[in-house]
Amino acid sequence: MPPIPAPSDGPDAPAEPVPRTGARARLTVPVLAFGGILMAVMQTVVVPLLPDLPRLTGSSAGTVSWMVTATLLAGAVLTPVLGRAGDMYGKRRVLVIALGLMTVGSVLCALSSDIGVLIAARALQGAAAAVVPLSISILRDELPSERTGSAVAFMSSTVGIGAALGLPLAALVIQYVNWHAMFWVTTALGAAGLVLAWWAVPESSVRAPGRFDVLGALGLAAGLASLLLGVSQGGQWGWGSPRILGLFAASVLILALWCLQQLRAERPLVDLRLATLPRVALPHLTALLVGFGFYANSLVTAQLVQAPKATGYGLGLSIVGSGLCLLPGGVTMLLFSPVSARISTARGPRITLALGAAVLALGYAVRIADSSRLWMIIAGATIVATGTTLAYSALPTLILRAVPSGQTASANGVNVLMRTVGQATCSAAVAAVLVHHTRPVAGAPVPTLHGYLLAFAMAGTVALVACAAALAIPGDRPSGRTRRARGRTTATLDDAMEGA
Repeated sequence: MPPIPAPSDGPDAPAEPVPRTGARARLTVPVLAFGGILMAVMQTVVVPLLPDLPRLTGSSAGTVSWMVTATLLAGAVLTPVLGRAGDMYGKRRVLVIALGLMTVGSVLCALSSDIGVLIAARALQGAAAAVVPLSISILRDELPSERTGSAVAFMSSTVGIGAALGLPLAALVIQYVNWHAMFWVTTALGAAGLVLAWWAVPESSVRAPGRFDVLGALGLAAGLASLLLGVSQGGQWGWGSPRILGLFAASVLILALWCLQQLRAERPLVDLRLATLPRVALPHLTALLVGFGFYANSLVTAQLVQAPKATGYGLGLSIVGSGLCLLPGGVTMLLFSPVSARISTARGPRITLALGAAVLALGYAVRIADSSRLWMIIAGATIVATGTTLAYSALPTLILRAVPSGQTASANGVNVLMRTVGQATCSAAVAAVLVHHTRPVAGAPVPTLHGYLLAFAMAGTVALVACAAALAIPGDRPSGRTRRARGRTTATLDDAMEGA
């Protein structure tokens, strides 16, 4: 029997999308990009509030930290679940639901000062993490091939753009109005994104019919919740405490059983046979490593420039000033997304991904060389943002080329999940490094410059490993084994196999 053609090459591949015309067609990409920026903004707006939230809510610092942890956990669990639901029931429909949950979460935050309500509301906002993978899949389904690369690159870069914009926006509103007003602003933005998505985004006709794997979704949720809860709370509860060790043990056991269930399921939530092929597994691994490398920049820069001048290295900047230090990186990400698409077209997304990881490492080398002068701090942070743009723009293109059209949302959802796991691991690792390298300043423990430089070195090393992993990804042409694996996952290719 001759090899079965890949979905993108063979006669049974989905037809080239018919170009849409009119105002809605012209606004599809900008509206989806706006949704991606909103998602990242929602994740970062609470950061400037964290030091004051214990006083504002009458809660402990440990309890307040759950406003970040809840969003992280909900996003990690819901991203692959909503991605699979989008493949099955309609990507625009699920996109609108995710934006709606995000907006409802903003309303609840704006109306309440109760920490329990705030944590639940932030968990609702975590559903927005599925916006980017769903949007990327819609772009693949709806745009002609010559426009897909640049649109996907831009869509993927919105994560960094939104993160860079969210911090100074939130700091400005908090400083000059109040913290509830910040959530009313995000509510208005979320409502606008929801209405625009409903109006301008078409519903994709590409579906993967079947029964939703409820057992698989519950198993994945339990396993990821145990893992990420342990990673995010290890610094506070103690890495050797019975609670943390129990969470990690539970995560290993639950995810092992989940893998067995997925391999036996007729329509699994995640196609593990496809996901373990090098063309899919290596981009997922690289996403985890790039997520780790990228997140250290955001975590450390704000703390470093706000450190008091008495430390000998700190600049004593305000919250607004620290947020503005990241703004040039956001602008750079916006400008470099089309450059990333051109490199991918000329050299392939694998090379773009490797280049992005290498530029990430270069950015941290600059941070290590000089983290005392403001312009060097901004330059290093901007170089890291440039590398992140190149890497994040290439990852979805690699996934789109490696999986069938009926699994694009769920596969990109897993890729975004891996970025989230990388960011959570980075947060825990950076916190552990900084806690162990402190000295008293004005009676309070403050991280030393050596601690910050160690964090930069750690992130840069991980970026170099990501570069090596990217170079190990097989070439852009699918192998026969990949084609056969993809053929087993779609009914269209089943028909082709029978015909052969």
